[in-house]
Amino acid sequence: MDEELAQAREKVDKEFASAKESLGDLYVAMEAVRSAGADDDLADLLHAVEDAAKKARTGGVLGSGAKSHSKALKAYNELIEAQAEEL
Repeated sequence: MDEELAQAREKVDKEFASAKESLGDLYVAMEAVRSAGADDDLADLLHAVEDAAKKARTGGVLGSGAKSHSKALKAYNELIEAQAEEL
């Protein structure tokens, strides 16, 4: 069980790092909105924020997002609970 728990923890850490990394695009999109001027199309800028937020949440086509981290964290916590019940 200890090896399974260690592997689950590694997955949580990996998914978290990947999700945090995907936030970079969201920060860039938000900064574009923040620094926009009257001549900039806010609708397009906000659409870019929405797209970046969705990719950060779901991971997009190739990546892992917050949703994958959430699943990994749930599995890890279930293993911890199962181990505690065994004691």
